[in-house]
Amino acid sequence: MIHFKTPVAGCMRWGKWGANFTTNEYKAIIQSCIEQSITCFDHADIYGDYTTEADFGNALRQNSSLRHQIKIITKCGIQMIAENRPQHTIKSYNTSKDHIISSVEKSLKNFNTDYLDIFLLHRPDPLLNATEVAEAISSLKKAGKILHFGVSNFMPHQVNALQKNIQVEFNQVEISLMHLFPFTNGILDNCLEHNITPLAWAPLGGGVFSDDTHPRYRSIIAAAALLAEKYKTGVNQLLIAWLLSHPSKIIPVVGTTKIERLVQAREATNILLSREDWFELYTASMGEEVA
Repeated sequence: MIHFKTPVAGCMRWGKWGANFTTNEYKAIIQSCIEQSITCFDHADIYGDYTTEADFGNALRQNSSLRHQIKIITKCGIQMIAENRPQHTIKSYNTSKDHIISSVEKSLKNFNTDYLDIFLLHRPDPLLNATEVAEAISSLKKAGKILHFGVSNFMPHQVNALQKNIQVEFNQVEISLMHLFPFTNGILDNCLEHNITPLAWAPLGGGVFSDDTHPRYRSIIAAAALLAEKYKTGVNQLLIAWLLSHPSKIIPVVGTTKIERLVQAREATNILLSREDWFELYTASMGEEVA
């Protein structure tokens, strides 16, 4: 099992879908992350219309010492219509054995590496065959091409179906004060039951906390600002600390192009919220007290 001491850097917007970093800019932000002890980077094959993995890999190719200082997460399973995927005629899911293996091989080539630290299935697939998935993952693990396996956006029953065939170590789902469902729909309970590490995408609400027109923004930010004063920290740090308080040991995947945001998330690991303060924020998000 990988033990995380710091948040994960989400790379979805580092390439074509956002900042469009040059190779030198990739090298610079990777190095800055390492200097802040942020050493795990989250990808998916589709990011940047299937280009961001290779862009990131070019930085690793130019500085071979970086690969041994970092961990790479990537995902497959979504098939998007893209210029460099002319065979895709409709957006769909594919978790077949052949697709998983070929996707891993492409990712290894993109990253200029011979192994992936964590490999995830990106979405639940209505046609998922758990036996086929297990065969693919077992083969890739045996070959040393992936070290750890997990899923993304899976509900508990979908995780359990896979668990009968292959060990699921991670489930990456949306979790934040703006998205409370995992606390009540069994996802986090399932993680605790099976010793699965939850990875939280959009842990700061996917940008909602900079949108003061959102109906829950004011109540959450008002409560967070008061508590930030109490804990002598910033609001972003407090919002991440709220996630870190959960016993399932949620790991935030902070999708940002700014090193300052990642540093704020790292600083949150030093904040220990009291139980009542945790519920102060929970109540602010729900808009009513617990039953």
